[in-house]
Amino acid sequence: MQGNIKKMQTSLVQPVAYHLPVGDDLLAMDEHIGETVSLHYQGEINCVACGRKTGKSFAQGHCYPCFRRLAACDMCIMKPETCHYAAGTCREPAWGEQHCFQPHYVYLANSSGLKVGITRGTQIPTRWMDQGATQALPVFRVASRYQSGLLEVVLKQHVSDRTDWRKMLKAIAEPLDLKQIADDLLAKCNVEISAIQQQHGEGEIVRLDESVIDIQYPVNTYPLKIKSLNFDKQPQIEGKLLGIKGQYLILDTGVLNIRKFSGYNISIKFFT
Repeated sequence: MQGNIKKMQTSLVQPVAYHLPVGDDLLAMDEHIGETVSLHYQGEINCVACGRKTGKSFAQGHCYPCFRRLAACDMCIMKPETCHYAAGTCREPAWGEQHCFQPHYVYLANSSGLKVGITRGTQIPTRWMDQGATQALPVFRVASRYQSGLLEVVLKQHVSDRTDWRKMLKAIAEPLDLKQIADDLLAKCNVEISAIQQQHGEGEIVRLDESVIDIQYPVNTYPLKIKSLNFDKQPQIEGKLLGIKGQYLILDTGVLNIRKFSGYNISIKFFT
């Protein structure tokens, strides 16, 4: 099978089911765990937005013009508290209204340990599976991405907003009592959270009482050491597929972040 790849699609079953888009096809990757996989980069990258050939990938699969032009590639996507829509300088106002002015969630997750994060409502539970979280708990529902960013800034004074991907790939994180942690965390941040609610209206920022979501991944063996594989340095990558977690293929030769190479033209073969 050969074609331009994109990040793996996930389904929340136990364990998570993974499908890799390869051109117009979907390849069920978890069905091949235990087999040897050979991936060969064909030396061509096509922008995931416009399809043009590009010599270098920016922001997970974009050509440079799209990287500079698209709102999806703007810094405010990574740091939503810097949203500049109200200033009239959004790169694509219509896109912003469709994607950013929609319900978002602030959550706690356990991937390499405790973290706080945000995601659009339509990306639940995909976001958690992409990060390799084994537990997740929605804590707030808000009316816009900007509001979720404001809450995240407050909460990350006490909790990391990042996943240690190396640690995440080495083992299953120790279970955490996310509901109790959420209660303790919000008590610490009560004054700042109340100020945000008063500024935007309590109806737009709602505290949730949800159950913890548990997630299992199709991994037979976790690696003792992490070696990152890279198509730009090694066009031919081969190894026994030991498992999949987050957006990583875990091989006996190293780990490969599929999302990083969105838009790359890859041929894939499996051997028993």
